[in-house]
Amino acid sequence: MRLSNIQRFWISFILAIPMLIQMLAMPFHWMMPGYNWIALITTTIIMAISALPYWKSAIAAFKKHSANMNTLVATGTAVAYFYSIFAMMTGRAVYFESAAFVTVFVLLGDAMEEKMHNNASSALGKLMGLQAKDAEVLRDGKFVKVPLDQVQVGDLIHVKPGEKVPVDGKILEGITSLDESMVTGESIPVMKKAGDTVIGSTINGNGTITFKATKVGADTMLAQIVDLVKKAQTSHAPIQNLTDKISNIFVPVVMIVAIITFVVWYSFIGATFVQALLFAVSVIVIACPCALGLATPTALMVGTARSAKMGVLIKNGEVLQAVSDIDTVVFDKTGTITVGKPVVTDIVGDPTRVLTIAASLEESSEHPLAAAILHEAQAKEISPVKVDQFEAIEGKGVRANYNNQIAFVGSNRLLVDVNISQEMITRAKQLQKEAKTVVYVGLDKKIIGLVAIQDVPKPSSKEAIAELKRRGLMTVMLTGDNERVAHAIAAEVGIDKVIAEVMPNDKAQQIKKLQDKGRKVAFVGDGINDAPALSTADVGIAMGSGTDIAIDSGGIVLVQNDLRGVVRALDISQKTFNRIKLNLFWALIYNVVGIPIAAGLFAFVGFTLSPELAGLAMAFSSVSVVSSSLLLNKARIAGGDTVQEPIK
Repeated sequence: MRLSNIQRFWISFILAIPMLIQMLAMPFHWMMPGYNWIALITTTIIMAISALPYWKSAIAAFKKHSANMNTLVATGTAVAYFYSIFAMMTGRAVYFESAAFVTVFVLLGDAMEEKMHNNASSALGKLMGLQAKDAEVLRDGKFVKVPLDQVQVGDLIHVKPGEKVPVDGKILEGITSLDESMVTGESIPVMKKAGDTVIGSTINGNGTITFKATKVGADTMLAQIVDLVKKAQTSHAPIQNLTDKISNIFVPVVMIVAIITFVVWYSFIGATFVQALLFAVSVIVIACPCALGLATPTALMVGTARSAKMGVLIKNGEVLQAVSDIDTVVFDKTGTITVGKPVVTDIVGDPTRVLTIAASLEESSEHPLAAAILHEAQAKEISPVKVDQFEAIEGKGVRANYNNQIAFVGSNRLLVDVNISQEMITRAKQLQKEAKTVVYVGLDKKIIGLVAIQDVPKPSSKEAIAELKRRGLMTVMLTGDNERVAHAIAAEVGIDKVIAEVMPNDKAQQIKKLQDKGRKVAFVGDGINDAPALSTADVGIAMGSGTDIAIDSGGIVLVQNDLRGVVRALDISQKTFNRIKLNLFWALIYNVVGIPIAAGLFAFVGFTLSPELAGLAMAFSSVSVVSSSLLLNKARIAGGDTVQEPIK
């Protein structure tokens, strides 16, 4: 059976108690009967159970002509242990307690790290444990309870008040409120009705709903959140490479310093062999850069776990480090700054004719504006007419054969060789100044009407953008919409710069232009056409309500469809990376200060460190780094203090 670091620590600590008692009794000239044999037996067990893994790691590194952190621990404990056996056989003073306590204190740091890993894993386990165990699924005309693993995509599921939503889906019937705090971090219940999506593991309020399962098993949002957090916690930030390089140089240097310390004390100062050896062992033990190794992974683990609780999923350490350099945040408009559910506000021309042609052509389109037109036609009980030779023109609109005439619906980019009256041009400009998107409806090379559609900004957009600007970040809107509409929306929410009328395949090119000017860019988007821009940006931030391809392309995913999540994402990322740098600074400073003391540089003023005290000091440095990382849980995050922790 393999023991954990925590178990090994407690076993070693208990076995070391007799030596601790003897150390405390030494000033009173009391000697434990048979102490040498007790120390030999207990230390041997400690070496076999707790120090052996360090020795194996050091030997494996040596075989590869390398050295690691465990090399110093193994060397220090082995020298103290085997010298004490030799001393016992020859009637000299033994130092078993040095080997034992160095091992105990090194394990203390490792046990603290393992405890934190376990806490993080436990939190994720609790999150997975929030899943319902079964679901009430329609089978043979009636709803029956089946185990969760038997639920399939397309199943109709019935959820009563107070029950958990078993999987992700889309509501077909019913109105209710859902507590989504355990997944999104949002403490206020969200109202849901037919057509809205539901997230698995959220808790139903006071209504009964029937929904269609769209994602099950590993595809559900909860499972993906857990998977992303696990990957982030095991990833490395680029700064970790610097830590590894330092360790590769640091360990051999320390071994050389230890040898020089022994030679100087024994050959030049005239210390006894044992005294010189203990100084050398103290140097080896206190120099162990365990704290250096813990600095990055512990902060990364705590930071990504906390951000996940707040509805911000950071995919890896590389993204987290890149955030610290960001000076420009670029936003897509539709569905990111705006609600993403545009509605028809005005129809210019014959309303029935214009809406019939528009709905007939847009019936095959998946664009949000097409959905608004179809919704308006349905509300006015206008049925689309079947068209043929349908053609989607990227970034411009659609064209088709309508009653043996060429009809087209789209933006002003379609107005080439098309007749349009001055009245229509004037009306279009007026609507655009009102922040409305104008869709031109044409028939046989003539504009017969306009459909004005408006997508209002999200309530949180203005607040989020103002907060980003307070931090000195430049904000940019990147959209395919008309220049006037884009500027009207930008003015409403406070955007600094607008890049409008951009073709979908040119968004990434615009990001590249900003980067070529020396800007470090974060891009926030949610659509399929945002994926290239998300990948091109230094940091891609995908809205969780967006498409799967956008979420896959983003380095950070916002579970909530709320731009304040961008502020939280940048804040927690910067605080985590700053904590990593702080941890590295103190770990390095600790070794720089500790090695001269251990080498006996201050021995002439009575200030020295025995190997066991050096081990305690080294363990304290590891514990301090872990504690520093844990303090990230208490750090104030912009927009995060009002968010309820989802894991109870």
